[in-house]
Amino acid sequence: MAKILLVEDDLTFSQMLQNFLQKNGHEITAASNVKTGLKFLEQSTFDLLLLDYRLPDGTGLDVLTYNREKGTLVPAIMMTSFNDVRTAVKAVRLGAFDYITKPVNPDELLMIMGTALNNKTPDPVAQTGTPEFIKGSSPNSDKLHEHIGLIAPTDMSVLIQGESGTGKEYVARMIHSQSKRSLKSFVAIDCGALSKELAASELFGHVKGAFTGAIADKKGVFEYAEGGTLFLDEVGNLSYDVQVKLLRALQEKVIQPVGSNKQIPVNVRIITATNDDLINGVSNDGFRQDLYHRINEFKIQLSPLRQRDSDIDIFIKHFVQLANTELGRKVIRISSEANDILHRYDWPGNLRELKNVIKRMVLLTHCDVAEADTLPDEMLFSINNGLTTIKETDLKAQNEVNEKKLIQKTLQDVNYNKSKAAKLLNIDRKTLYSKMERYGLDQ
Repeated sequence: MAKILLVEDDLTFSQMLQNFLQKNGHEITAASNVKTGLKFLEQSTFDLLLLDYRLPDGTGLDVLTYNREKGTLVPAIMMTSFNDVRTAVKAVRLGAFDYITKPVNPDELLMIMGTALNNKTPDPVAQTGTPEFIKGSSPNSDKLHEHIGLIAPTDMSVLIQGESGTGKEYVARMIHSQSKRSLKSFVAIDCGALSKELAASELFGHVKGAFTGAIADKKGVFEYAEGGTLFLDEVGNLSYDVQVKLLRALQEKVIQPVGSNKQIPVNVRIITATNDDLINGVSNDGFRQDLYHRINEFKIQLSPLRQRDSDIDIFIKHFVQLANTELGRKVIRISSEANDILHRYDWPGNLRELKNVIKRMVLLTHCDVAEADTLPDEMLFSINNGLTTIKETDLKAQNEVNEKKLIQKTLQDVNYNKSKAAKLLNIDRKTLYSKMERYGLDQ
């Protein structure tokens, strides 16, 4: 039985969810707004958060951010309407375990909840295993694996850059597995999920009494990764003070636990990842230039799935096999109609989203062919909002579609460097941001 906090303002839907989850053995505490949800988080502990996105006094992201800043490892699932899927992708970047679209499918909800609860207290020391990673056949994929083969045997620091869901951690694990450190630990930590107060402690450790709540000495991830590889995901989220300490650790190969005068030597290879353009962070004084150059001895740029159409069928087949094994299904193929939709969709969540969609399709398929009716509503909504739904006589709508396509293409061409995109489009960055939000192109 899990203790679940449900934050949902639709009282009818909330009551229906409570009844369903209680019948499946869970204990539910329900809130109808952000304020009450935060109050329950202060008063009690939970195994899982189930959050609606749109709430009367804010959004589920407010609850998610509060949960993250507390430094807890409680997994959160975001519930969104199908036209808020890009916001759900943002929630995953902020630390949500996953998202589910309304109307909620009960089997899908239980599947996602089960996965979240089984992974709710991940050990920061994640040993290398066989990643669920498969090589594509596109030129981008060939180039990626060539670079992995070249950089892996060295001790150079690697910066992996790519949109959310493109497989940055899988690439980091592949680099580690092909390196001379492969017999040592691979430790992965999500810097985006660390509160400002606890980030230094998680990285470098602390001594008893260093701060309120430090009831015993604690090792940081640098020590756990000794001799191996430390993967820092979303490194751009680290505060300036922690960046200073990280730079010192990399340059001098020593760390100093919080509250201690003792320096500990470390021998760790650093691989970092980000879905942001750190160059812009440097120019805006949000990220230290000297640290950027220290972690960027070699950069790997991962292409979004929308630029790898020739790889999609390979990934679909792979994810179907994984889902069959996990769910006990025997799906052989995807119908031609469903496959066409999968190729036309723009995949804002990239490989992570594709894997989730295929898993959902397999779950809802009780024969050997997965049909289009098992696809999430937001995919059909996204595709149906293209040119085919606009009247040829609607000049304003046609212009907006053309503008959206031009902005999207320009952003893709410059790897979502917004300064470059704005310059090429001959508009200022503020206008670009406004149009990206309007057209659902925010990354």
